[in-house]
Amino acid sequence: MDTTTNGVGQGIVTVNAGWNFSGQVAQSFPEHVRRSIPSYEAGHRLVAEISDFFVRPDSVVYELGTSHGELLCALAERHRQRPETRWIGIDNEPDMVAKARTVAAGLDNVVVENADIVEYELVKTDLVVSYYCLQFIAPKHRQRVVDRIYDALNWGGAFIWFEKVRGSDARFQDLFSLLYTDFKLDQGFTADEVLAKSRSLKSTLEPFSSTGNLDLLKRAGFVDITPVFRHLCFEGVLAIK
Repeated sequence: MDTTTNGVGQGIVTVNAGWNFSGQVAQSFPEHVRRSIPSYEAGHRLVAEISDFFVRPDSVVYELGTSHGELLCALAERHRQRPETRWIGIDNEPDMVAKARTVAAGLDNVVVENADIVEYELVKTDLVVSYYCLQFIAPKHRQRVVDRIYDALNWGGAFIWFEKVRGSDARFQDLFSLLYTDFKLDQGFTADEVLAKSRSLKSTLEPFSSTGNLDLLKRAGFVDITPVFRHLCFEGVLAIK
């Protein structure tokens, strides 16, 4: 494997096919991801607004891949009138967990666990949020994770799933890729940084198409599914059990 190091922005240095979420990535993640994903903060607000329909005083709510815990804690703050609600963030990267626990300090009903969501046993829940997380789960495990989410949800509970997606055919994939590259250049990334990031994500980021993700949901048992967000190759879906 090519081990030449290259910068991808915010002081993050990676190698070919070597992206991970530890070290400098964990330190600089909020700034980097906001510049990398269109409408990142608007998506957070949308998730929070949708949560109003599903969070109850006795609810357990999960965020998968919680990173710095910003979304998890924003949800807990939004529903602070319900102190009995349990908010659980899960992340398999210790550096991210440490950051999230710092952000969550003072929120007594928020817990951040260092765990692999492929193996994690969810308790009965009213809401599960995955905000650009499952795209980093190996395809061979992805159906298992979605199955577990469906099984853990109470009847009427919801799965809010934001994900990068591939185009439905080669033409749309080329269109998405080029427009997304333009977006990153407009955000101040250099051409070298954009290329280095793409090379580093080999074998780590594996998006499915919208149809592929829909098939995962349907095989798990979801019937009531609707899109709630779309910007080029980034989309959000609400699935209700």
